[in-house]
Amino acid sequence: MPEPTEPDPARTEEAGRATAVTPDLLRGWGLPDPGEDKKSRGDVVVIGGSRRTPGGVILAGEAALRVGAGRLGVFVPRSIDAHLGAVLPEAAINALPEQASDPFEDPARETIARADAVLVGPGFDDAEETRDTLEAVADAGPRALVLDAYALGVLPGLDRTLLPDRLLLTPNREELAILLDEGSDPDALTDLAAAVGEAARRYRAVVTCYDVVSGPDGESWLVGGGGPGLATSGSGDVLAGAIAGFVARGTALSRAAVWGSWAHARAGERLTERLGLGFLARELAAELPFALREVG
Repeated sequence: MPEPTEPDPARTEEAGRATAVTPDLLRGWGLPDPGEDKKSRGDVVVIGGSRRTPGGVILAGEAALRVGAGRLGVFVPRSIDAHLGAVLPEAAINALPEQASDPFEDPARETIARADAVLVGPGFDDAEETRDTLEAVADAGPRALVLDAYALGVLPGLDRTLLPDRLLLTPNREELAILLDEGSDPDALTDLAAAVGEAARRYRAVVTCYDVVSGPDGESWLVGGGGPGLATSGSGDVLAGAIAGFVARGTALSRAAVWGSWAHARAGERLTERLGLGFLARELAAELPFALREVG
């Protein structure tokens, strides 16, 4: 197996004072001690899914567990909750309110409030319902919130003060353009590093997009590797789930984003070496522990 790809020096220079992410850097950071039971490794809640795209929650949930999170709960529409229970037996399955604008009932609110990381967005396919659900999640008082997919698309119209201080965003280029009021045109982002940094400041959040991670304080990192195989359906769900898993384990938000982005990229490299182009997102999730062993 070849060594992990390190950031291109030209890209590092382009990203200004971004720190290049290397295996040695990650080894120096380390990860929280896993403890002796699943409670010590953190609780992740994933909220998303639809009849058309139920797989996003499955991929994100598996990825969170694959990077070492201890317990997983999911909230999905009632129309698919039985299906999710059959294909994701490791998770506690909960049904979303019948109407997205309805508040969560007390047991669900408590589940969201006590989770170490809450991920909203994978598999949602309706903007209005996503906005209503995100507002209801925020009202339940999550400790740390990770937003992906449709939850990013509705964020510009939301009052930032409704969301927790600990906020992490995982846009692709199109979603980053939406966050910066550039429509959905990724070509408007001529300097990706600068755009990620601007989004981090604007939303007072940690933001990761492709090979760039930035925090609201201006600190940034550049992650190498990955390759074109990562551009496959469901890959973003795996990334968001992995990052949420690191957050749940007790990793600081910016470092969780770096760890998740690196592990996702490294998993892609490992699969490319064995399979070439054409691996599946579910294989990315299963490859995450092997990527992490390289820096363990």
